[in-house]
This record gives sequence, C-alpha cells and structure tokens, in this order.
Amino acid sequence: MFKNYIKTSFRFLLKNRFFSALNIIGLATGTICCMYILLYVQDQYSYDHHHADVNDIYRITTSITHTGDVKNMATASPPIAIAMKNDFPEVLQYTRFIPTLGAKEHLISYKEKSFYEQNAYSVDSTFFDVFTYHFIKGSAANAFKAANSIVLLKPVADKLFGTEDPIGKIVTMNDADGKNVFKVTGVVDESAGKSQLSANIFIRINRSGYGSDLLTDNSWAGYNFTLSFVKLRPGASAAALEKKLPEFLRKHGGEQLKSSGMTKILHLQPVQNIHTTPGYDAEGGKIVSSAFLYMLILIAVLIQIIACINFMNLSTARASKRAKEVGVRKVIGAGKYDLIIQFLGESFLLAFISVIIALPLLWLLIPYLNQITQADIHLSLLNNPALFIMPAALILITGLAAGSYPAFYMSAFMAIKVIKGNFTNQVSVSGIRRSLVVFQFVISIVLITGVIIIYSQLNYVKNKDLGFEKDQQIILTFHTNDTKSKMYALASDLQQLPEIKSISRTSNTFGAEAYFDWGVFLSGTNPADAVDQQDLYADENFVKTMGIKIISGRNLMQNDTGKVMINEALAKRLGLSPNKAIGTKLFTDGTRKYEIAGVMKEFNYKSLHEDIYPFMVIYAPKADEVNNLVISVNTKNYASFLTKVESVWHKNLPQTPFDYTFMNDRMQKAYETDTVLSQIINSFTIIAILISCLGLFGLAAFSAEQRNKEIGIRKVLGASVTGIVQLLSKDFLRLVFISFIIASPIAWWAMNKWLQAFVYRVPISWWMFAMSGFIALLIAVVTVSFQAIKAALMNPVKSIKSE
Repeated sequence: MFKNYIKTSFRFLLKNRFFSALNIIGLATGTICCMYILLYVQDQYSYDHHHADVNDIYRITTSITHTGDVKNMATASPPIAIAMKNDFPEVLQYTRFIPTLGAKEHLISYKEKSFYEQNAYSVDSTFFDVFTYHFIKGSAANAFKAANSIVLLKPVADKLFGTEDPIGKIVTMNDADGKNVFKVTGVVDESAGKSQLSANIFIRINRSGYGSDLLTDNSWAGYNFTLSFVKLRPGASAAALEKKLPEFLRKHGGEQLKSSGMTKILHLQPVQNIHTTPGYDAEGGKIVSSAFLYMLILIAVLIQIIACINFMNLSTARASKRAKEVGVRKVIGAGKYDLIIQFLGESFLLAFISVIIALPLLWLLIPYLNQITQADIHLSLLNNPALFIMPAALILITGLAAGSYPAFYMSAFMAIKVIKGNFTNQVSVSGIRRSLVVFQFVISIVLITGVIIIYSQLNYVKNKDLGFEKDQQIILTFHTNDTKSKMYALASDLQQLPEIKSISRTSNTFGAEAYFDWGVFLSGTNPADAVDQQDLYADENFVKTMGIKIISGRNLMQNDTGKVMINEALAKRLGLSPNKAIGTKLFTDGTRKYEIAGVMKEFNYKSLHEDIYPFMVIYAPKADEVNNLVISVNTKNYASFLTKVESVWHKNLPQTPFDYTFMNDRMQKAYETDTVLSQIINSFTIIAILISCLGLFGLAAFSAEQRNKEIGIRKVLGASVTGIVQLLSKDFLRLVFISFIIASPIAWWAMNKWLQAFVYRVPISWWMFAMSGFIALLIAVVTVSFQAIKAALMNPVKSIKSE
C-alpha cells in the first residue's frame, strides 16, 4: 500500500511538473531561510552553556542609584567577589574578568615578531576553576599557578609562534599599562563552546605587577569596572543568596555608600543568560537581544507559512483536476482515511524533496548569510545534532501544515457527483484560498513597510546633525607609553600638511566604548547629591577640531590647568544657567576641584538610542593623560592623504605599525544591531515576496487555464488584450488592496515599538505605507500580468475548437 502511495505521488508530480516545481521552489526557499534562522538562534542561545556546572555559575551585577539616575551595571566593585567567597559558605569559588583599562591595543612580541592584538583581559588565578575552556596546549590546572602567566587564544598563538610549541615561551606585551614580560602557560580555542567572555589574551592578576591594584582595592562604592563571577556549591540557592546581599553590602561598604550618596543593589545573573540579556552598561562583549531573536524566529515561521500557503492554494485550486480520480478510488473501495494518507503522502514527499534540495543550497549560501547576520555559523553534523533534527522536524511540520487541508478537502468529495462531472456542487474553497492570498500579502506588506521605516531611521541616524563634526575626522591612537612620548612631535609634523585643519590630543573619542564618570557638585551643596557626568581629557584644540559650538564663556587655552568645559545637560542638572556657570567651581570626591571656562552647545557624543548625558571636557596638560590624536581634514582624497600621514608616522615611530580609525565609523558602531536587523529584514522580505509571487504566479496560471475557453470566446467576440488582462487581474489586485488595509495598522504598531528604542527617531509618515502598498501592488501586477498577457495572446481557435 505504502509503495503504491509513493508511486502514485511521483506520477502526479511528474504529470504536473509546472505546479510541482512552483511548490518545490517555494518550500525549498522557505526551508533554507527557516533552517538558517533556527541555526543562528540556536548559536546565539548556546553561549556559555558548555561550562562544567554551568547552572551554578552567576555574574554579579549592580543596580546603582545616584542623584536620581539609575544604572544597571554588568560589573561590580573590585572587592565584592572576594568578600562573597569569604562570607558565604555557599560560594565555592569566585573569579574576575577585567578589561585592561586604558589599553585597547597591545603590542605583543616574541623574538623578532610583534603585532597589535585586542581583547586582553586580566583574570584571577581562579578563572579556569570557574570557566571551562578547551586547552590545546597546557592545562587548566596549571595555567595560572605561576605569577606572570599568560594564556593565548589559538589564532594569537599561531600568529606569534607558528609551528613552535608555545608553552614556556617568554613574550613581551607593551601597552598603555607599560611593558610587561609573561610566560605562556596555555593555548585555548573555542571548540568547547562560544563564550560571552570573548578574550584573545588571558593575563593572571599578579600581586606585584600586572593588575596588582585589584587585589588590594577596597572601593565598595565606586570603581564599578570588574566583571565578577561566583560559582555556587551544588544545591545552593542563588535566590536565597541574593536576599543576603543587601546586609552584606551594608556590612562592608555601608559607610562608603552613605558618604557618596549612592545606593547599590547586587544581583546574581545566570551566566548562560548573559549573551541574550541586554540592558546592562559595561558589558564584556556583544549582546544579542532575546526580542531580536524572537523576531527572527517569527520571520522564519512566517516565511515557511507563506510557502505552505502556496502549496495549499495550488493543491485546492487544482482539486477539480483530481476530482474524478478521487471518485474512482472511492468507487473501487478506497476509504476517506486512505485518501487522506495518499494526499498527505504527496505533501510529505514534496517537503522531503524540498529539504533535500535546500540542504546543499544552504551549505553553499552559508557564507553569504553569515555576512548578512555578522555571525559564524557552520554546518557540522558531528558537532551539531540539531542538523539531523531540524530537517526531519521541518519535513514533518511542513508536510502536515501544507498538506492537511488539501487532504481533508479532496478526500471529502462525493464519489457519485464527481464521477457525473458535478464537481461544481462541491463546497467551494475559493473564499479560503483568497483569504490565504491576503494573509501572504499582509506579511509581505508588513515586511516591506519595516524595510522602509528601518532604512529611514538608519538614514536619519547617519545624516543627523549631532552637534559636532563626525565626518572628515581621523583618529590616531597611541597604544603604548613609548609611542605616547612621541605624540607631541608627531602632531607638530602633521600640522605642516595642508590637508589638516586642526589637531587635538584627547584621552578618548566620541563613539568609543567607555568614558570616565564620577559625580560633581557645587560649593555649599551636599556631596551626596553630586551629579553624575562623563568626561574626557583634551587639549585647547578639542572644541575647534570637533566643531563644537560654545554658547557662553570661552574655549580652553594653554596652561588652563583645572579648567573645564561642560555641556548644557550638565549645567541644567547643576541648576546653572549657561551665562552664570562661567567661573563656577566644581568639586568631585574632595580631592579635585575644577573651574568652568565655558558651556558647550548640546551634542550627541553617544548613540541616538540615548538622551544626551551630562558631559565635561577637562584640560589635559600632561602627555600621560591623552592617547589619541583627532585630526580634522579638508580633503576627501583619503588614499593620498593617509599615505602622507603614514610617512610622517613612520618618521617618528619607525618600529610601530600605523593605525588609524575614522570617527564616522566609530559612531556607526553604536547601530550595529540595527544595521544587522535591517540587512536581515531586507533579505528575508525579498524572499517572502518571491515565495508569495510564486504562489500568485501559479494561481494566475491556473485561473487562466480554467478560463481558457471563456477567453477564446471573448476574443472572438472582440475583446481586446487589455480587457482580458484586466479581467484576469482585477480579482488578485483586489486581494492585494485588502491586504494593504489589514497590514498598515499592524506595520504601524510593530515599527512604532521598534522606534521606541531611539530617543531621536523619524516620525512614521503616511508615505511609508503608501510606498509599501504601491510596491506590493506593482509586484502583484507584474506577476499576474505575465500569465494574463500570455493567455490573452493565445490563438482563440485552439481554445474553443472542441466546442
């Protein structure tokens, strides 16, 4: 019986090659999208699940309330993790993961080979007791037994040592923290699993030397920069431990918190949830929102539904062609259940063929899809059992979803009537078919509207006046103390180039990941009410170079030690009008005092997702306080200009690699997630439209085939090609119009929710919906007209000769 079903199904597919091909292409395309998205989501949720006893590992996060501002920090003050290990028996071990402050790039050297490397972290000697990494060389047990130990990620070790065994080798690392010597004690890779703690270099914190301050730091209120983790004993309750933390904080840091006017609440966050839980400042790596992943899953499901709808529509539309077959089968003894099995078998066969076609195509398209999502997905059957489960699940779900309704519909035909040719008396499914077409185009129009609004917002972000010059600004960063000592001479030589308008020395740049921050207060006010602000150190050329406007007071000048410039947001928070702010003294923690020289007009130095934060530029007379040159240029011939800059660089720093960044690129990094979302929506919208068009194309072809004789008679009676095209198209175009009416409010709601993430955003306008409707209508017209024109141009004699 089963063999007979398979044989019959193959015969039907071969007999109806055109419609079978449409179904297979639609289902295969949907399967490629669906499988890739599922693999991507699985990859994002897999971060940090590989650690031994992962359910017992937690990150200590901090909620800080200070003068009305609330910050959720992914970090904690340095002594907190150590004290938790000492105070609570349920804490088995602790470790800290700390970025090398002030050093973004590290010149790592071995013998004659040296290069810059990023992502070096200081860690406690207990790090590999808490987290599981796969050691290619060395072992977790011995990695940090000795002082001045360093563990390298495999790509770094390969680049540095080649085929040499790295264990025991001495390397030198030169960065903003000075020159240090380490012994290589281990090499790890990511084969155990991906981690949010993405490091290329792990350096053990030493009691004398690298990171020594962290072992003696007793700051319980400030210095919230350490990513801190605890591993609980088996069976210990994180919720019960978290309830003890308020008293724990009062015991150790109560006085410090009280004097600073700060309130802190500590939380324990499961380590496997970190990668998909946004909302924390000072994260140690890139975060992906769960809402974003849910949106991708929804898109995958919708695309597969569109493909299934095509199958249902084409199957039920061609039901009349199979009515007599069903009637004959029933007469010779086939029951309703047998027919359901047969038609479902055809559906499963199509789904199976589609998956078989989709898998090799997915393998070929993986590099392109990875570029769209900025991911690193690989099809590895050995390392990912889901690659066996996903195709089987898709065949099962798609086969049932696409085939159930046609199977039950066609198996319900009454044998006597359909054999007599009275199929038209059967219950019509044209209404359901039209509803499914409407559903397809609702999805397509919502996605098209999303593309238009996301593009408009990203274009707005790109072109908005931020209050400073972000274009034609080039940043040179000095990563070591040796190179910083040459900064003044280099700046002086560069100033001779005619393309340069201005140069400024700064401690940080706009769009960078982190700024220094602390509270400032006015004389005679309570230090506990200090206003939190962020700042950077810069010379007297900063305002001019960045193109920032001054609304009161003056610019910084040489020898302005102790002088600062503040933005309007800080003046407002301090209760100062811009004019009266000039000359006002600002106090910090009792050890520093500044005088306001000028007030700057507001500028968005961070992402437009956020409101403008209080900000201060501090005059920097010392070379060790700055490590960037920001260059404002008046040329767009960057290739020629950068060649000149590199020549001046190597004149002053002959042994140091030339390194530069565009300010605009740094600012755009804040929108990486939005850009990825835009690319994904763009790509999968095109695919959704393509699949919808396949279905519409097939229905139009079937409609023209059904009305073949009618079209012939109309042409004989004088109907024009245009009139026949209108006749065949108007019903489909009416469905697109209905889809537009339904889709518009859905798209408005969804995109309005997305735009809420931006403080500065474009308004949603009527033209965005009108454009999406027009695009959908144009696509439908082109798709349907092809078949309509083909039918209208046929020789009417051929279509009516049997009459």
